Amino acid sequence: MTDQTHTTLESHPDIVEMRERHARAERAASTQQGQAVEALALVTGLYLAASPWIAGFNDLGTLAINNLITGIAYALLLSGFGHAYERTHARAWAAALIGVWTIVAPWVVAGNVDTTRTVVNNIIVGAVALLLALAAGAAASETDRSGRSGRTGMGAGGGGRMGRTAR
Repeated sequence: MTDQTHTTLESHPDIVEMRERHARAERAASTQQGQAVEALALVTGLYLAASPWIAGFNDLGTLAINNLITGIAYALLLSGFGHAYERTHARAWAAALIGVWTIVAPWVVAGNVDTTRTVVNNIIVGAVALLLALAAGAAASETDRSGRSGRTGMGAGGGGRMGRTAR
């Protein structure tokens, strides 16, 4: 009786789907592109957070605080994106919005903070952040497409690719 329940659970469609989702997340995180995007995004976010002190505009309080908060948020959003595969697309779009915000922030935040130093810094960092976020989203959708193409023809019984090899 225990063996029959174990076999039934092994082939249950929800278990099979969870295994496929985990396998897609591992593929997204284990590619060289995924690892490079994750590492560069972490460095970009940390630089954005520290940029007021590195580039020398920490006396501009509103932009310094803005860059600190957005840099930390960006680094947290894109670090470890393969482990939160279901939310990768939303996280990549949120990170892309942070990149766009970083570009326009010197002109939008309160105070007169649009100096040459702040504008150049935020445009370069924002553009890099935007490109990395788009690359993370593209890597996730590419992995998702390749993972789903192997499931065509899988019925409700879980007889797809993962159902046969996951025992």
